[in-house]
Amino acid sequence: MKANDADHLPDGETAGKESAGSDAAAGEIAAAETKLGSIGVNWQLKAVAPVALTLLAGLMLFVLATVSFRDPERHAVLVVAGAGAIAICAVLIFVLAWFVQRPMVELQEKIARVGGGDLGVSVSFDKRKDEIGELGRNFNHMVDQLRQSREEIERLHRTQMSRAEHFATLGELAAGLAHEIRNPLAGIAGVVEIIGRDLPATSPARAVVKDVRVEIAQINHILTDLLQTARPHAPAIRRSDLNTTVEHAVMLARQQALSKPIEIALKKNPALTEIEHDSDQIHQVLLNLLLNAIQAIEGTGRITVDIETRGQSAAIIVSDNGRGIPPEHLPNIFRPFYTTKGNGTGLGLSLARRIVEEHHGRIEVTSTVGKGSKFVVTLPLARVAIQTAS
Repeated sequence: MKANDADHLPDGETAGKESAGSDAAAGEIAAAETKLGSIGVNWQLKAVAPVALTLLAGLMLFVLATVSFRDPERHAVLVVAGAGAIAICAVLIFVLAWFVQRPMVELQEKIARVGGGDLGVSVSFDKRKDEIGELGRNFNHMVDQLRQSREEIERLHRTQMSRAEHFATLGELAAGLAHEIRNPLAGIAGVVEIIGRDLPATSPARAVVKDVRVEIAQINHILTDLLQTARPHAPAIRRSDLNTTVEHAVMLARQQALSKPIEIALKKNPALTEIEHDSDQIHQVLLNLLLNAIQAIEGTGRITVDIETRGQSAAIIVSDNGRGIPPEHLPNIFRPFYTTKGNGTGLGLSLARRIVEEHHGRIEVTSTVGKGSKFVVTLPLARVAIQTAS
């Protein structure tokens, strides 16, 4: 019900709700007072009981020691000793109540308010020069640190929300531009294809036409990545063989590496049952990782692809012995448009991570400069199990 709908409630119902709310608040206050009262009693009992027992034992010894006294003298001595013991207990209770119980009760109240979200509280006994004063100063410092942390988190949240809105607007704009560019690009590709067929076989312009085709394909690839990033499609999840999905990606990557002295080895896992995944999207993720590995190898190299079972998940490990990724670049490689390659778009790894996360999986990377990189794609064997755990 909306807030202003309370104006249209019958008077009895509104009064009933207000009464129920006040009763609940009164109950909470009473419970808190009872709890604090029990704390005070416990403090008094724990502190006074040892002293009282000691005084009682002393009185008993004193009685035994005054057996030889005459009755009037003995009675007077016992009265004085009993009064002194009672006075000592009273003074001790007063001292404990003033110097210990009050700060503890105040601290208990302030902790309850902090637990309720009020970080503007502080205790008043932090000026004392004893251990309880030190406790108060530590509490106030802790609350101040919590307040500053919450303010920083709120500031970062506002900044992130502003950036998210900004990136969403840029994404829509980029998607629209990509769509508008793609239409005339298809016409240009068709015209270039016709020109290439009409040129004589000995014409030197054929080499230029070939270069134009390559550049058009590169532009089309960039536009495809941009559209997939700006307007992602939900994965079509179905049970299928992960070994087959990985094998198809490895076969295409081997075709790309035919002209290079690079070996791509695949180690399938026959014991792995069918898992729930979008084979096309996971194929795209692995092909992107394999092509990046090929580009990272200068000269002779080796790429290994292993499929393992890790508990309730399947892990696809893509390792290479290429040049590696510098440590300062590792935190940024999954960011959109971040690339260290001259002809890269910076969208491949960002798109790969989003696809894996939409499968309730994760993608991790470790790398050593000069020794190579290792990407691990972890996917749940069954999405139902992940949803049940959530």
